[in-house]
Amino acid sequence: MSSGGFHVHGPHDHAIEHATHGHGDNHAPSGDESHGGGSSTNKIAMFTAIVATVGAIFAYMGGATQANAGLMKNDAAIRKTEASNQWNYFQSKSTKQSLAELARDLTPGEQEKAKYQTKIDRYETEKNEIKKTAEGLEAEARAFDEKSEAQMHQHHRWAQATTALQVAIALAAIALLTRKKWLEWGMYGVAAIGLGVGTMAVLHI
Repeated sequence: MSSGGFHVHGPHDHAIEHATHGHGDNHAPSGDESHGGGSSTNKIAMFTAIVATVGAIFAYMGGATQANAGLMKNDAAIRKTEASNQWNYFQSKSTKQSLAELARDLTPGEQEKAKYQTKIDRYETEKNEIKKTAEGLEAEARAFDEKSEAQMHQHHRWAQATTALQVAIALAAIALLTRKKWLEWGMYGVAAIGLGVGTMAVLHI
């Protein structure tokens, strides 16, 4: 621990340190063996650093798409509420129009009938405008719902890619400790899967 603070090592840092020290303490290797072990350790360390960086970016994108999905779902709910209010307003105008039609039919005088007919025509025009507004709001709500679902699908892709990269980092740490070649191939394979899924997220697949 330094005077300025402390440094917390990640699991792969401990694995690299243990593998490097253990390789030197167990026996004095030949020049070729020492070079081969060090090269492998350096490759895995570099791999881990790169994958951790990419994983952090994937995790950020996953959080961003989830937040966007929530905002769009909220916008959809607002549009649905506004559309419902418009339909209630439409129903109110329809009721007034029906009452005006009844009054027109019951009124004997032509002048009074004309007055009620004017109201009926006005209500009809207002109803058409309200209906158009309500349908437009419903269309916007459906569009926001679809966008929200697309964002959530993308979020799941980012999450899957991040998980795969985390598994690859764990395999890298084990590979450093055990020096098993098949674990190295495994970490490369799982990392490739993670990058592939991340590419699918970018392409909205």
